[in-house]
Amino acid sequence: MRRYINMSICFQKNTKEFHLSNGFISYIFKVLENGSLGHMYFGKKIREREDFGHLIEYVRRDMAPNVYEGNHRFSLEHLRQEYPTYGSGDMRYPAFELEQADGSRVTDFRYKTHRIYKGKENLKGLPAVYAEKEEEAETLEVTLEDALLDMDIILKYTIFRDYPVITRSTEFISRNKDGITLLNAMSGCLDLPDKDYMMIELAGTWSGERQVRERELSYGFQGIYSMRGCSSHQFNPFLALKRENADERSGEVLGFSLVYSGDFLGQAEVDNFDVTRVIMGIHPNEFRWKLEENERFQTPELVMAYSDRGMNGLSRTYHRLYRTRLARGKWRDKVRPILINNWEATYFDFNEQKILTLAQKAADIGVELFVLDDGWFGKRNSDNSSLGDWYPNLEKLPGGIKGLAEKINALGMKFGLWFEPEMVNKDSDLFRAHPDWLLADIRRNYCHSRNQYVLDFSKQEVVDYIYEQMCRVLGEAPVSYIKWDMNRSFSEVFSNGNSREYQGKARHKYILGVYGLYERLIKRFPDILFESCASGGARFDAGMLYYAPQAWTSDNTDAADRIKIQYGTSYAYPVSSIGSHVSASPNHQVFRNTSLATRANVAFFGTFGYEMDITALQEEELEVLKKQIAFMKQYRELFQMGDFIRLRSPFEGNTAAWMSVSDDKTEAMMAYYRMLQPAHGRLERLYLAGLKEDALYEVQECFGTERNWGTYYGDELMYAGFSVSDFSSGVLDVAREIQGDFFSRLFYLKEVEK
Repeated sequence: MRRYINMSICFQKNTKEFHLSNGFISYIFKVLENGSLGHMYFGKKIREREDFGHLIEYVRRDMAPNVYEGNHRFSLEHLRQEYPTYGSGDMRYPAFELEQADGSRVTDFRYKTHRIYKGKENLKGLPAVYAEKEEEAETLEVTLEDALLDMDIILKYTIFRDYPVITRSTEFISRNKDGITLLNAMSGCLDLPDKDYMMIELAGTWSGERQVRERELSYGFQGIYSMRGCSSHQFNPFLALKRENADERSGEVLGFSLVYSGDFLGQAEVDNFDVTRVIMGIHPNEFRWKLEENERFQTPELVMAYSDRGMNGLSRTYHRLYRTRLARGKWRDKVRPILINNWEATYFDFNEQKILTLAQKAADIGVELFVLDDGWFGKRNSDNSSLGDWYPNLEKLPGGIKGLAEKINALGMKFGLWFEPEMVNKDSDLFRAHPDWLLADIRRNYCHSRNQYVLDFSKQEVVDYIYEQMCRVLGEAPVSYIKWDMNRSFSEVFSNGNSREYQGKARHKYILGVYGLYERLIKRFPDILFESCASGGARFDAGMLYYAPQAWTSDNTDAADRIKIQYGTSYAYPVSSIGSHVSASPNHQVFRNTSLATRANVAFFGTFGYEMDITALQEEELEVLKKQIAFMKQYRELFQMGDFIRLRSPFEGNTAAWMSVSDDKTEAMMAYYRMLQPAHGRLERLYLAGLKEDALYEVQECFGTERNWGTYYGDELMYAGFSVSDFSSGVLDVAREIQGDFFSRLFYLKEVEK
């Protein structure tokens, strides 16, 4: 038994029980009498004892398959398990499924050995949470063996000292001379003793991503998935189970976040005895991975978190963990540069002079980074051409990317560039040379989306080609930022020129290819800030954060819609990862008019930037932008690195609110949003959170009234509340001119001496 301060993994030899614990949580399982692993507990920390065997209840059920003759109480169908298979006594959905050369899918994996060590090892070729120092984490690896198959499964668990988190992943190792085919390989499984939970998921569509949806667990399956080649707009690889009395601030919640960007499945299965099984991992559709002798397969990582302080408590864990132990590199702990992107200002219609005019205006108001979007390469003047031809269009940019970037730098700004490395147009030199590089059956009709097609990143030669093309551009030009886009889903998936067996690997190998390209570019250009994008938010997931510390959150930049999008995104992902811009009004997606103030008050809670034609603005509007930029520079560490706390949900009414609190709780920024103004509304009061109860805070309204609202103790602000009533409530202290629909207010709180 090994123990460390506040964190331990204990193995009781007599009872064969494992207990992973820290100051927050306990995770307990054991070796059952048949050699498989039975799950016992995951939740709030409980004290260690030698025997937790009473947590496993053996029952007799009619029609249940029983493992031992004469024993009617040992049935895997009615035991909670760690990594179950189907058909060996368990009739529920399996965590894995294998096929032998003779077609048999029957397995019998039994405990073989285990290893406990300090720290956490990386997952080869895959993103994962990491420990910066050995003392931050402890890892357990349990090896299961099927002697008949000559195969091992290694279950990997890591517990962190500072977080109520267990990470899980699984490695398959085959020594079978005939080969073994994986048909299903989930990252992890959790069997819970009851079904008294509400399931929360983040679902949506293009321009309406990560909408918070909640449903009561019921019998059968309920889940989330993607079979689109990416984690998708439709479902995010995150779900939570909360007790029915839990809310944002209190109650128990379990979180499940998959560190993966491809096809996935996450589901909760409730059996007819109210036992709940949660699994998450690679979607088994079109997945067939043959392991030859001495080959291995590693699943993506599943991050399971526990909170007894509601959804905000769960989010705080994911935010801190992902911001500091998933994101990497130079930009991990840095505030993000304020940028302007030319897309909505010019679309494809630009030349060097037009870009420089826009850039000069941006420099004048304090923008730090200019990003050149789509249309700079090949013969690209529409979305019909040139994806894959990553060389500058010298008709638009006579000095190439190098010349333009140097001129942008001379204005006092950094330069950023848009790529879409994974895609190709038929009208391109790349397609004409290599039509077989499409991830599609080129013998048949195959779908396009946005007039483009997917390159087969499962092939190393394709990845190498794109890498070299990108390096030629980045190697000669001073590029400080890359926006990495991906604008279509998969269809008709087929890897041309490869074997039948290869096809079952193509989808997963594709995303491994994407990760590999990211990794090579990051190593070669460590100073570049990468921002991932997938037609907005189709690949906003934990896997991407390992390579790109921020992601374009949605193509929908309308402030009112973005409140919901950013609110849902914040359930699992930190503010520092949320790409957020002030866009034109009327908005390009919903054609809604929204004030410049509200657009900024939403975008502040993210990386912040502009995507609009600022050359068309009046001087007074430019002055507003200048003030917004100065304000963001002053407070962006608070916005991006503070504790983000949701106060009021936009999914439950006409208003919304959230706040960000500094680590030392000496300052905070709080925002209040109202969609439609009532004619004669109620008084509005917000109950703040995360402050020091005995601290005295000065409250200053930012922009709009720019009024000092006096001083209040933290306990009063949190328990008695703070009034945000305005003219619509009959309160005349807030000026009429800043009323109306899509209205917002921003408040800065600073601790002062008593």
